[in-house]
Amino acid sequence: MKFYDFLDKAPAIGRLVIVEGTEQALAQRALDRLIERLLPPEMRDLNLVRVDADGVGDAACVREAVQAMPFLAQHRVVVVNEAQTLRAQERRDLWEVAQSVPEGNTLAIVDLLPARSQRPRPFGAIAGRAALRIDTTANVETRRRFVLETLQQLEASAAPAVVSALTESVADLAAVRNDLEKLALSGKKITLADLERESLSAPDPKAYRYASALVEGKTAQALDIVGELFALDPRGAAVPLLSALAAEYALLWDLARPGGRVPARLQWRERILRPIARRVGEARARNAYERAVRGVEAIVTGRAGSDPDDYRTLVERISAECTALSKTGSR
Repeated sequence: MKFYDFLDKAPAIGRLVIVEGTEQALAQRALDRLIERLLPPEMRDLNLVRVDADGVGDAACVREAVQAMPFLAQHRVVVVNEAQTLRAQERRDLWEVAQSVPEGNTLAIVDLLPARSQRPRPFGAIAGRAALRIDTTANVETRRRFVLETLQQLEASAAPAVVSALTESVADLAAVRNDLEKLALSGKKITLADLERESLSAPDPKAYRYASALVEGKTAQALDIVGELFALDPRGAAVPLLSALAAEYALLWDLARPGGRVPARLQWRERILRPIARRVGEARARNAYERAVRGVEAIVTGRAGSDPDDYRTLVERISAECTALSKTGSR
């Protein structure tokens, strides 16, 4: 069931709910609505248990919470967050618990994995019709409605071009919401210029795809995007490209650190980035990040010169250096 179908149609909530897809912002809203429907505010302290993935362990704590009877209420709700980060055995243990939830209780598992994921296989795909499945994957219609609802909640207004830009953006919806909250503080109608100047989550989607492709080892694809952007904007392409690259390597750097994790709003990307971070290592991820940042500084301060050909050469050189670092791996 799509996220907005869950909100609009209010289906029956049984013993097992799987929140799947990729959008953390929609997952949180789905959980809020689920809890709102099952537990009055005065009953939540005694009948709502939240377990983060780090606390699942062998699932004993989840089993104990799920098997407990509701206290002075009709329902008891147990939420397991970030199940997509669990190891294989932990997922098996959790699934065993999920199959024996007593009547009156609800186990909600937030498992934000792409629908076609094979390893691990999403809990929703395993459960099939045995669970209420809430899909947070956002298509264009979902993104547009989310943007319009967020503006309404903020009592803000925005130019149609802003709504279109955010609808078509590749940024996750949590970042879109954060940007709108920031821009709404001015109290004036949000313009496209405001968004382009202030937003941290609305870079050129092609710059974002360039950075992702380069980090994932798709160098030819990344350089094709570089060529395309420089053809469109010879002077303005370099900074967005290198900024996106710095942001991507900052994520790798965080993941490569002991206990490192990506921000909640980007956890849908963790399965792709964590193996890369493990291979690259903390020192090389930091090195690549710093090279991209220095590239931006060289352009902004004028050290890179003023010729667009110099900008493109700089981007291609840094791209090659970062690719070499990634291929070499950590030592």
